[in-house]
Amino acid sequence: MMILRPVLLPLILLATTPADAAPKQQAGLVRVRLVTSAGPIVLALDTRRAPITSANFLAYVDDGRFEGTEFYRAARRKTEPKFGFIQGGIATDLRRSLAPIRLEPTDRTGIRHLSGTLSMAHSTHPDSGMGNFVITVGAAPGMDARGDYRGYAAFGHVVSGMPVVQKILSLPTGGGKEAMRGQMILRPVKILRAERIDGVAKPTGLVKPWLIALPKKKPELRR
Repeated sequence: MMILRPVLLPLILLATTPADAAPKQQAGLVRVRLVTSAGPIVLALDTRRAPITSANFLAYVDDGRFEGTEFYRAARRKTEPKFGFIQGGIATDLRRSLAPIRLEPTDRTGIRHLSGTLSMAHSTHPDSGMGNFVITVGAAPGMDARGDYRGYAAFGHVVSGMPVVQKILSLPTGGGKEAMRGQMILRPVKILRAERIDGVAKPTGLVKPWLIALPKKKPELRR
């Protein structure tokens, strides 16, 4: 029996140790997994410091509004093309959009645009964020608020999947207009699914017009 004990004890320990247990949710952070055609990206949303922007993003997740959308833009720095940001979301598909939200600037939230930061895109009007977002590769202090410039709302960061983000940034680009000129990904990366890892989904309950099939046109009869 004395010979068996040293062998059995490690086996019992291995069987009872939760080596593969998922890490616990950190206070104030809600993780979201983006399943893309280039691989998974896990994000952590800072619901404590950026509650408005985080709640908006989670509404798109919980409603399934990101499913079937794309990462469509790769904005690389001209001098350092390994750095920049990728942009994804609903693009111009207003059928998927929710009401625009008020900007939460970085000088209020304290969340800076470092490498791997999740940030809300907006139009020329700062309070117009909806369903498009960016992920930075390398620090982007030019997106932070300063003086009268309100910048962009950083509201989370990449937990895992930065190699996927970097891969998307390196994809061939072209087309586009004005600020996006030459930055549109020629073969966009599909966002197959977006799902919460932490907490319970809270769908808005609003109509989902992008899922409604349009009636097929009847062929015209020739006389």
